[in-house]
Amino acid sequence: MKKFAFLLCLVCIGFQINAQILNKKDLKTYEGFFDFYYEESTDKIYLKVEKLNKEFLYVNALASGIGSNDIGLDRGQLGNERVVYFKKAGNKLLLIQPNLKYRANTDNDLEKKSIEQAFAKSVVFGFKILSEKDKHYIIDFTPFLMQDTHGVASRLKRNKEGTYKLDASKSALSLERTKAFPKNVEFEAMLTFKGEPTGRNLRTVTPTASLVTVVQHHSFVKLPDNKYKPRAFDPRSGAISMSYLDYATPVQEDIKKRFIIRHRLEKKNPRAKRSEAVEPIIYYLDPGTPEPVRSALLDGARWWNEAYEAIGFKDAFQVKMLPKNADPMDCRYNVIQWVHRSTRGWSYGASVVDPRTGEIIKGHVSLGSLRIRQDFMIAQALMNQPFAARDDNYKPMLDMALARIRQLSAHEVGHTIGFTHNFAASTNNRASVMDYPHPKIALQGDNIDFSNAYDTGIGDWDKVTVAYSYSEFDKKTNEQNALNNILKDAHDKGLRFISDSDARAAGGAHALAHLWDNGSSAAEELNNVLALRKKAIQNFSKDNIKSYEPYSVLEDVFVPLYFYHRYQTEAATKVIGGLDYNYAVKGDGQLTVKPVASQLQKETLSAVLNTLNAEQLAIPKEKLVLFPPRAYGYNRSRESFKGKTGVAFDPLSAANTASDMTLKYLLHPQRANRLVLQKSLDENQLSLEDVIKAIINSSFDKSHDNAYLSEIQHQINTNVLKYLMNLAVHNESYFQVKAMANKAIMEMAKKKVSTDAVNIQYGLMVKAFYEHPEKFKLESSPKIPDGSPIGSGVCDYMSN
Repeated sequence: MKKFAFLLCLVCIGFQINAQILNKKDLKTYEGFFDFYYEESTDKIYLKVEKLNKEFLYVNALASGIGSNDIGLDRGQLGNERVVYFKKAGNKLLLIQPNLKYRANTDNDLEKKSIEQAFAKSVVFGFKILSEKDKHYIIDFTPFLMQDTHGVASRLKRNKEGTYKLDASKSALSLERTKAFPKNVEFEAMLTFKGEPTGRNLRTVTPTASLVTVVQHHSFVKLPDNKYKPRAFDPRSGAISMSYLDYATPVQEDIKKRFIIRHRLEKKNPRAKRSEAVEPIIYYLDPGTPEPVRSALLDGARWWNEAYEAIGFKDAFQVKMLPKNADPMDCRYNVIQWVHRSTRGWSYGASVVDPRTGEIIKGHVSLGSLRIRQDFMIAQALMNQPFAARDDNYKPMLDMALARIRQLSAHEVGHTIGFTHNFAASTNNRASVMDYPHPKIALQGDNIDFSNAYDTGIGDWDKVTVAYSYSEFDKKTNEQNALNNILKDAHDKGLRFISDSDARAAGGAHALAHLWDNGSSAAEELNNVLALRKKAIQNFSKDNIKSYEPYSVLEDVFVPLYFYHRYQTEAATKVIGGLDYNYAVKGDGQLTVKPVASQLQKETLSAVLNTLNAEQLAIPKEKLVLFPPRAYGYNRSRESFKGKTGVAFDPLSAANTASDMTLKYLLHPQRANRLVLQKSLDENQLSLEDVIKAIINSSFDKSHDNAYLSEIQHQINTNVLKYLMNLAVHNESYFQVKAMANKAIMEMAKKKVSTDAVNIQYGLMVKAFYEHPEKFKLESSPKIPDGSPIGSGVCDYMSN
């Protein structure tokens, strides 16, 4: 009887506490996927949990950012998504994240349980139960929201910006975007981090660098139903993949399951050749985007609908303006967001993905607002005296910049609908917006033609990726065969797909996969680019800026013109010692791998050596008067020329930087090793000795009567010598590579080059190198100004 009375007392106390919490006068009620209550007097949110052990999706994000590209904490940045569930443990509710990387897809419950017990799960948070009634639990949700879930403090520390801690006294819940809906609830908290700034970047973007305030966003989202059908990943498809290990897999099959990520898309009438979608994919543009950029972004994103139309969907992909009161962080909206930073930088497409299946729940594009200004500057540098007659002649440059922004919009949206980069597309007549596009500008006689600078729609490869990922098949169709046929047809048409890992490496080997290149022949296009660059430099004058602008602005405009050949040079060097290969699968008939033909390597080497020509790298003497010491208030930035002459403009360092750019790719240890290997397999192939000899012929064996060109040549020669020394001692160099590099260094040491003083210095470099080779350190040339990607920072994608 006493025990019963005690239990009755506990229940009564629970009811009283529940009533005390929920009947408070200043309590604001939110009803939705989870009901919750806000108490203004204590700045607390109480969450009502009705169902235990039922999975849902938890997503964190950054609603307001820091504004520094280098730090990388942007407005609208998605964090992680996790499948979670609440579980009762004594007087607590635990928010638990199961381990979905390891599974057992089986009806055997004990087999499933063995996997759950074998691998760790994560308890994301623990909540003390404040009240319980009819298996409804009230918890104080505030501490969960007031933690640094997005990892702001750790990011600042990792970037050496300082050690910061959350300052609770300067933090509070943010109710503007705290809302409840039937399938999701959204919370925000304004968090202030206190610390001592140690880096420059944070100081430039915060009013008080010791106090950094951001808004972090949290979403609890209902998981999709089980009607979505995952689609198998194929490395040839261009789709982004997700994977997990399934321990219920028969031994004879692959334990790792790979699926693509994609939005759910179904026809209203599956039997119709062309049908509207049950639910179209709709993207919404940030209303804070100004015109004319707004219209350009809408146009570019809408290009994708053509691909969906091609596979039988009518108006299945739509782009609209974000409704006035909608929250861009709300998981119900796919968003294209216009993001501001203090310097130009990355744009990226991120996705919230159901970790169980790969279904995309939300696409979120972040576009850096300063990108268009750099594209404008590139056009300004290339055009022939655009401001000679009047200062309002900006439209030709704006048109080119907007054309780039349209493609950028399509590109980043492409990531968020499930597609990765295709860096071989430029060899197929710009077959994909998922490549990085270099402006395609032609030299026609004495005129530079900008009419075809950027593409005006999606390419043939983009239609392939959409067809693979989103085609709907009837029950009679063998899906695997149908998907294989899509990829086989693409291959038969000559379309190629090569992605990031084979295109980005400094010692990269793929002959066709490059960032920011054009044309089917890297060598031919490099020669075209160099000719265009030469003509544009000849045309360059004070009339490339507006009246009453400082000449320091003119110098900054000249930067992207001088280095205009940088990406095509990188593309061309990869042909030397290069390979041609595909992501082939057994039975598809594709080429697996072969070396680039010897003749093509030799032709390309000849083109690359043009970038080490002193006459090519020397800024014409008559142009140097355009670049006086920097004007007051117009200091150099990371996008300016670097030099060693103090306030004076330094054309020798510009040539040093440009030649260093070529040689770090051309004499990369991995490339040198491949040249040795290829020569051993085929005596007709280009050899490393051939490459080194050609480089020396283009550098140490050259002389000039012109003193200015001679000084430029010494900048080039010094870089040749240091990169040969690097080959001779590098840990990754073959023994044979080291031998050939040492032979070349010793032979050069015997050469007489120009003046005695220069000869002595080269000799001292070699002497010091051989006396203490273990101390050799590859000296940096003046750093090349930021530029990758062209006018855009680094494009990237994330699928969380």
